[in-house]
Amino acid sequence: MRVLGVDPGLTRCGVGVVEGVAGRPLTMRGVGVVRTPADAELGHRLVAIERGIEQWLDEHEPEVVAVERVFSQHNVRTVMGTAQASAVAMLCASRRGIPVALHTPSEVKAAVTGSGRADKAQVGAMVTRLLRLDAPPRPADAADALALAICHIWRAPAQHRLQQAVAQNRLQQAVAAHAARTPKTQTAQTAQTAQKGRTA
Repeated sequence: MRVLGVDPGLTRCGVGVVEGVAGRPLTMRGVGVVRTPADAELGHRLVAIERGIEQWLDEHEPEVVAVERVFSQHNVRTVMGTAQASAVAMLCASRRGIPVALHTPSEVKAAVTGSGRADKAQVGAMVTRLLRLDAPPRPADAADALALAICHIWRAPAQHRLQQAVAQNRLQQAVAAHAARTPKTQTAQTAQTAQKGRTA
């Protein structure tokens, strides 16, 4: 599985591509940051992010795009910019038919370090170790993007099993509901057939 992780942000949007499967060594295929000038108009910044992500999609052709789920912060302006960059990443992927997965920061930290409260330095150190890199990716946004990709690869099998279980449960409920209605229908049809036979 090849996953493009996106750590959304208006000034620095981290991007990283990781390939592999759960339970086996992972490989980094690329890491970087899409930057936009803080003094540029918002629309122009979003276009720049779109172009940057499109280039990564063209170059690496990921099977899934994993984006950090935006959560509430004290700084409303910051969270708005993060949400806007996140939406651009989801749009770019969805337009190509690439599945999008959202992971919260605590989910990513827990998956990569074992603790949902790990700091950026701990995340960077574990990403470096897991991907067998010489040094932690810089800036931290780039390391976070790789962590998102790693998180998705490791969580995907469990999520797939959960989705299958939910689908199976829904199917069983539908079959049970159909079975509960069927005897009544069959009884009514049998009675109608018998009545027609007597009339004939």
